[in-house]
Amino acid sequence: MENLGSVHQLIVPLFGHNMVFNLEVIVMTWLVIFFLLFFGYLAARRKARLPEPIQATGELFISQLYSLTEDALGEDLAKRYSPMICGLFMFLLLSNWFGIFPLFEEPTKDLNTPLSLGLMGFFIAHYLGVKTKGIKKYTKAYFEPIFIMMPLNLIGELAKVVSISFRLFGNIMGGAIIILVVSHLTYSILFPPVLNAFFGLFVGTIQAFVFTMLTVVYISVQVK
Repeated sequence: MENLGSVHQLIVPLFGHNMVFNLEVIVMTWLVIFFLLFFGYLAARRKARLPEPIQATGELFISQLYSLTEDALGEDLAKRYSPMICGLFMFLLLSNWFGIFPLFEEPTKDLNTPLSLGLMGFFIAHYLGVKTKGIKKYTKAYFEPIFIMMPLNLIGELAKVVSISFRLFGNIMGGAIIILVVSHLTYSILFPPVLNAFFGLFVGTIQAFVFTMLTVVYISVQVK
């Protein structure tokens, strides 16, 4: 419990200011990326009409997420952005599952990770909005139904980033804190394995799916 809130930091001086990096998040993020690349290599190494379990798992992720993206964005945009949506979901899923294993930490337990991904979806959505509608029609949408609503519409768009990021961060961080507290109180005997399974597998999977689908919905709102 005495280690609750402690962070291993890398401090880099830059132009008179200190840039602070969370080493655990950086290492865990790269481990997630490495495992996903390794999974992709294994899934695509021996492609066959009768797929092996790893290939079948990869095809399941791709086909299901492509279908969801196509329903929301249409065929043309789905072909372009479904790989990003699939990669986003798999990254979040594995990141949320990392806390189940000893000596591993969830990268999504740090606000910087979900906030960065939320900003990525925000900029992609508004870029596509401008590209699809044109700058005039895109800007006009902020003044509807009447022009005095512009500040509220603008705040509403910015609130989407806060909402999607803090929802994921709060659920993962909250679960980690509950597991840590209960483990300390029960001397890691009974409840922690059950809590790990619940918060890691169940909540982690749900939150990864919710974050990904909200990103798709935010993009869909801007292009339609």
